[in-house]
Amino acid sequence: MDSAQVDAYLRRIGAQHPAWPTSDVLRELQLRHLRTVPFENLSIHLGEEIVLREERLLDKVVGARRGGFCYELNGAFGALLAALGFDVTLLAARVYDNEGRLGIPYDHLALRVRAVDGGDWLVDVGFGANSHCPLVFGERGEQRDPAGVFRVVEAGADAAGARGGGGWAEFEDLDVMREGRRQYRLEVRPRVLGDFRAGAWWHSTSPESHFVRSLVCSRVTEDGGRITLSGSRLTVTAPDGRKEVADLESEKEVLEAYRERFGIELDRVPTLRTGPRRPENA
Repeated sequence: MDSAQVDAYLRRIGAQHPAWPTSDVLRELQLRHLRTVPFENLSIHLGEEIVLREERLLDKVVGARRGGFCYELNGAFGALLAALGFDVTLLAARVYDNEGRLGIPYDHLALRVRAVDGGDWLVDVGFGANSHCPLVFGERGEQRDPAGVFRVVEAGADAAGARGGGGWAEFEDLDVMREGRRQYRLEVRPRVLGDFRAGAWWHSTSPESHFVRSLVCSRVTEDGGRITLSGSRLTVTAPDGRKEVADLESEKEVLEAYRERFGIELDRVPTLRTGPRRPENA
């Protein structure tokens, strides 16, 4: 990223250019990103190609003022953080389903970020309802966050007991937990963006992928709640968990909700896609 692209990205999320890549700056940038750049899978249902190259991600997230799913959001945010001087490592993860089963390899992309003041953090702006602030990578106890209580533990720790050497030691997998429930299993081996192409293709084409089977556009609200548009159903969740649900009655209302609630300008309403798509040429 050049300086003009960095400045444009910071304007996109309403942030000033930081003097130093500190832990406090990282917290602010993650929260601003979650509030302004929605988690969304609209490209799949609009027939838009998903290309995991930095320039294309910036064109979408910054230039077109869109969101994306994990590969796009964390891919773009990781590029911004690196350009600001943070030490950024891309990590692969497999997501747990409701029955506790792990998903495909390269199911999810998260970031390990080191700040200039020595903090080592798990950063994730691409997992829907996840922590609002970075999690301490080496901490194995509870970490309280506006989105709930999180833990980062050694994979299988509940069954095998405590493990020595620290959970973030070289090549030891970790489980990220929210409110006692395992969210995803994180590998600590460094990856590059291109490693995730197969996962992105599977999630954008397979009938087994929940991204293919559903429409979602969601972001954190300024009060710490969440607003989500799933098809034509708009849900506003307060910080205390109370929900207000409205079913939008026309395509005009849906397009207005994308524009006014998420800053996304569309010329047509996304509809659930059917049939196979060709792999991306990235």
